[in-house]
Amino acid sequence: MSLSPEARKILAGITTATITTVLLKKGLRNVWMRGARPLRPGLPRLVGPAFTLRFVPAREDLATPESWSSPISTRTAIEAMPEGCIAVVDAMGITDAGIFGDILCARMMKRGVTALVTDGVVRDVEGVLGTNLPVWCDGYAAPPSVAGLTFVGWGEPIGCGGVAVFPNDIVVADQDGCVLIPQAMLEHVLNEGVEQERMEAWIVNEVNNGAALPGLYPMNAETKARYAASKK
Repeated sequence: MSLSPEARKILAGITTATITTVLLKKGLRNVWMRGARPLRPGLPRLVGPAFTLRFVPAREDLATPESWSSPISTRTAIEAMPEGCIAVVDAMGITDAGIFGDILCARMMKRGVTALVTDGVVRDVEGVLGTNLPVWCDGYAAPPSVAGLTFVGWGEPIGCGGVAVFPNDIVVADQDGCVLIPQAMLEHVLNEGVEQERMEAWIVNEVNNGAALPGLYPMNAETKARYAASKK
């Protein structure tokens, strides 16, 4: 699934907090990925289709340094990542084995990957930061992935931070974390997200002008009428 430049631009102007509200109104409560926090403060809001990767618990006969040369390896998966994607990695919340280090992140940058999102951790943190690849993760650790995880594949449904992620679902990441937009909900979020942001900006302006919250947030009928008039 390709994400149009226009859709990217619109989503880049909608906070993850707003997206969770819009999806909550449609009954989707579990879209925020637990443990995926910005590795570097001040990262811009980023948007992209999910390219999924999956780890399972380490098994000693499979999770070895030799496995890094296997056809099914993180190295091979990175070479399959399309430009503009967000790599979403199911690391099972393991925080004592770094899934990617500086070399792999540098290669992702060269391939035009938008960001890395995982419920696990990275290693070689200074080097990873030096690549300038935007990363949302649960921290960092020195041991390599094979110390606690076995890589098993890419391009399939995964769970990341307790959220079901299917390939090409849309991921939006900002300072509040990472939110998933199911493909089928994209148009709804594009339409309703913009309106939600506009409405909340109007409410903030009202608060700054001294308005009390009851009847304003949420709006009563009178406030809704005033807001509708403000858009004319």
